[in-house]
Amino acid sequence: MLIQCYTTLGWILFYSLSPLLLWIPLSKRRYRDHFRERLGLLPLPRLKALGGGPRFWIHAVSLGEVKAAEAIAQAIRKHVPDAVFVVSTITPHGRRLAESVFKQQAVVVHSPLDAAPCVKRALKAVRPDVLVLLETEIWPLWVAAAERMHIRTAIVNGRISPRSIQRYVKLRAFFRPVLERISLFSMITAADRDRILAMGAPRERVVVNGNAKYDLLGKSIRAEDKDRFRRLLSLEEGQPVIVAGSTRTGEEKSILKAFERVRKAFPEAVLVIAPRHLERVREIEALVKRAGLPCELRTGLDGVGRRRSAPVVILDTFGELFSLYSVATLAFCGASLVPLGGQNPLEPAAWGKMVLYGPSMEDFTDARALLEGAGAGETVQDGDELAERIIWYLSHPGTREERAAKGRQAVLQNLGAAERHALEILKLTGPFTL
Repeated sequence: MLIQCYTTLGWILFYSLSPLLLWIPLSKRRYRDHFRERLGLLPLPRLKALGGGPRFWIHAVSLGEVKAAEAIAQAIRKHVPDAVFVVSTITPHGRRLAESVFKQQAVVVHSPLDAAPCVKRALKAVRPDVLVLLETEIWPLWVAAAERMHIRTAIVNGRISPRSIQRYVKLRAFFRPVLERISLFSMITAADRDRILAMGAPRERVVVNGNAKYDLLGKSIRAEDKDRFRRLLSLEEGQPVIVAGSTRTGEEKSILKAFERVRKAFPEAVLVIAPRHLERVREIEALVKRAGLPCELRTGLDGVGRRRSAPVVILDTFGELFSLYSVATLAFCGASLVPLGGQNPLEPAAWGKMVLYGPSMEDFTDARALLEGAGAGETVQDGDELAERIIWYLSHPGTREERAAKGRQAVLQNLGAAERHALEILKLTGPFTL
């Protein structure tokens, strides 16, 4: 009953707000791009050109989910070579990455609005055998529309964060009928399994298969990336480099204060700050200058004869953070000194780097446990402790390298989740039942 009400409300809102929906794309470029796809008007000629194999629609919101989608799609295609993929994203960065990694092997589209007419139109155009929603993308109208069309739906690489579970449980009366319409819940950890069960998922449809995001890490390591960044940053042999990745508002001040202390012990040290959102680059540049530190933008280092001279570099390019970790002596993962759940610490660990992070790592508890079990990850409570641990590890290179090597080994030994998720998805390609 609640789902029917939600669906009806979606139709009412769509038609009552339709004049606004027509005005939005005319107002700003970022809304205008791909707006037809948001209305469910997907590129039919490209869809028809994909071929006649089993169809899988994978919904990947942003960058991390796109990486998981790539790994899962590769695993599916290994078993079903003529598989056809449609990949939908929401963010511009996610779309660009999807277009880059899938190229002609999938149709990449902007996801339709969660409004009944848009969802119905899009699903009717694609007619997937399985609709794969990654991580926590539980869209009630998508699920209801797919069920009516006899399209199986799967939550894959599923995770429910400790920060959100209480809110979900309070809305269990709403979520339970949605989850009952989903054929598969292939979760990352046992804790994620327990949380989705608490929300009302049928127990017999829930399995645990690990994190597919990590499966591409070993394959993504390229020696030429390390050489390129060493040249770009004009690094001397043994020069300490601290890479602070995916930083968020409120963290850079602490990182800069820590770096000032590090420079007193290691004057040749270099700090590279990679903000999670590129629109904050100018804000961070101003923070660095107010701290009295010279800084340069990564884009300013391109070109023949240009050499880095400043101790601080701000990464103002898209998609280079993973490769940048190759030259790190130590890595810090952002969104963790502020209560935002952290970022993926296994990316620097895959390069064989010791990783530091703040206390807020709720979104990566499995990765954190893996690294800390190997001694290759460590929590710092604030900027002062961050400075102390950086100085300690720079002063003890043998211990640092030994622990980092164990972290890399732990990452490589825990691959294979994408294959397990893929096999579960392929089980759904038979006759439709719930």
